[in-house]
Amino acid sequence: MTIDFTPLYRSTVGFDRLATLLENAQRHDASSGYPHYNIELTGEDKYRISLAVAGFDRAELTLESKQNELLVKGKKAEVESDKQKFLHRGIAQRNFERRFHLADHVRVLGADLVNGILHIDLERELPEALKPRTIEIGGGEPPLIEG
Repeated sequence: MTIDFTPLYRSTVGFDRLATLLENAQRHDASSGYPHYNIELTGEDKYRISLAVAGFDRAELTLESKQNELLVKGKKAEVESDKQKFLHRGIAQRNFERRFHLADHVRVLGADLVNGILHIDLERELPEALKPRTIEIGGGEPPLIEG
């Protein structure tokens, strides 16, 4: 199924980034699903991405947060094939690169590797300027309009 975002571009202003994200998401759906991952809501404005990275050591994984994108890379160290002779190899240990697009004001808090699962914790921090604020209503006289 293909979705044409042209009408969205014609009738909106400032939503081009959203349309681009939707187009990219549609394009990436057909790509490799390796490594498998979960995205969960762990609290109000708190999230966790968990990637199945069995066989990867901490030194073989890198995380980079830049603007509104989180990039997770896994690069396996070269192993001499002479030492190992597999009868069956079902555990994928290929290099990978997985990108996650983050909403505005979402930052990475940290990451932990536990039992072959890489957990990345994130939080949305709304700046004070964007938080709702109460406006005090005065009880004085309305301003005079000179004319």
